[in-house]
Amino acid sequence: MKIAVMGAGGVGCFHGALLARAGHEVCLIGRPSLVEAVRRDGLRLDSKAFSGHVPISASASFEAASDAELVLVCVKSGDTESAGATMAPHLSADVVVMSLQNGVDNAERLAAACGRAVIPAAVYVAVGMEGPGHVRHHGRGDLMIGDTPNSARIAALMSEAGIPTDVSPDVRVALWEKLAINCAFNALSAIPQIQYGELMAFPGVADVMRDVIDECREVAKASGILLSAHLDAVARRIAQTMASQRSSTAQDMAAGKRSEIDHLNGYIAHRGEALGVPVPVNRALWVMVRLLERGTRGA
Repeated sequence: MKIAVMGAGGVGCFHGALLARAGHEVCLIGRPSLVEAVRRDGLRLDSKAFSGHVPISASASFEAASDAELVLVCVKSGDTESAGATMAPHLSADVVVMSLQNGVDNAERLAAACGRAVIPAAVYVAVGMEGPGHVRHHGRGDLMIGDTPNSARIAALMSEAGIPTDVSPDVRVALWEKLAINCAFNALSAIPQIQYGELMAFPGVADVMRDVIDECREVAKASGILLSAHLDAVARRIAQTMASQRSSTAQDMAAGKRSEIDHLNGYIAHRGEALGVPVPVNRALWVMVRLLERGTRGA
């Protein structure tokens, strides 16, 4: 299958690499530095199962993937609308578009921007870019996707490529639970720039994480979504199994990039305010990250 990956960061490169290794014709759409590295050497993937260079095509323009049958959108949440508008003129009539992004509303925003249905996906993978064209896998690598007429076929394709994928009749719960976990880890990992294992071992952090998750649970409940009562245990398990991982927010801030914090703790802050649900811990973490971003990126 011809597959385009829009947004070739850690998540995009990881999934693109596995699909290319499975024999699919994959094109990564990314920054010029990544395109140059991939065209010169291929995409380097480091994981427990494989370490080496993967032959794969790359381009800085979506026009190079205008004949794609499947588009995986992996851009940052703040770039969702612009990505959809960029893709829209080049999408074929029967293309399948899937959102592999953080947050809970990207599929809807992307669908509005590109003018077609989008499959939402909850992405469970710990990855990071070691440099242009070099992605490192730290743990997991499975997907939960929404139930659409194309979902079973796409789930089978992804699973065959080594990306275990399940179809959920209500993926919203999975998206909200992942949002709660991201809200617990991302800002707290980003502010001191430390890995999950060290973070969780610091006195008081587990209590703050629990407060963050509880606030997310109340906002989800007010939105008609009931979250698991065991997300605290999920967070502890993540800290153990992905001890060397730093959050995507931490990685973005270290690279001087704008993070997705507005769509994580910031989303909970705004949604809580709109619904009359107090969320002081999420609001504080959101504001602190924004202040640090201002300092590292300039006013």
